[in-house]
Amino acid sequence: MAGTMKEGDLIKAYRQFLKDTVRKTVDFSSVAQNRGIPPPPVEKPFPKDARRVELVPRGMWAGIREIQLKEAILKRESTRTYARQGLTVEELSFLLWATQGVREVLDSGHALRTVPSAGCRHALETYLCILNVGGLARGIYRYLPLEHQLVFEQAPENLAARMVHAVFGQSYPSGAAVTFIWTAVPYRMEWRYGHASHKVIAIDAGHVCQNLYLACEAIGAGACAMAAYDQEALDRPLQVDGEDEFAIYLASVGKKQQP
Repeated sequence: MAGTMKEGDLIKAYRQFLKDTVRKTVDFSSVAQNRGIPPPPVEKPFPKDARRVELVPRGMWAGIREIQLKEAILKRESTRTYARQGLTVEELSFLLWATQGVREVLDSGHALRTVPSAGCRHALETYLCILNVGGLARGIYRYLPLEHQLVFEQAPENLAARMVHAVFGQSYPSGAAVTFIWTAVPYRMEWRYGHASHKVIAIDAGHVCQNLYLACEAIGAGACAMAAYDQEALDRPLQVDGEDEFAIYLASVGKKQQP
């Protein structure tokens, strides 16, 4: 479409994505939920013999300071350069809980989390490019919210440089302790909303990233969200297929430099 339409027509067409007009075109009786098809699982499966890392559970974060919400909101800003100091596993555990932690499992296809999601569908998976977290080897990991664990995915060579390349030369991921990368598993939302799903998946990603920004303030860290990236170059180290799962948003995280 982009190759044959004029710029003005493209802008008009893509503005439609921001509207909810699409909902009027969906035959909700035909979506998977209303045809009695069971919901997809809350969490992407993983091999039972996969290398997993236990995270520090809620209630055991001795090093996470209390912070007033108004203070966190006031201090929240995009942070693009970071101190050499890395994060601890405890701090990373807190950030993961704050962004995708499970509060209650309702059934095999629904769970209440620390962020809202349209229809309780939670169509996102969280991957981590870990470069400087105490006790963890560099590499790509995925968060398992039900187990509150990490599963090791792979350790590509020149990982920091590959991340910079994947975001068109933005340098922030190379100096970060960790970069959060959120993928969409669209069918989780499509199961309920059909082709009206995709705007709300994007909205859900915004909820998650804002929680990350605010939670970073409790550990003296900062985040920088990025929505400009080379799709294939970012999907590749995550080992996702680019169709049924693909990256949609990312944010680098690291300790703030002292003034």
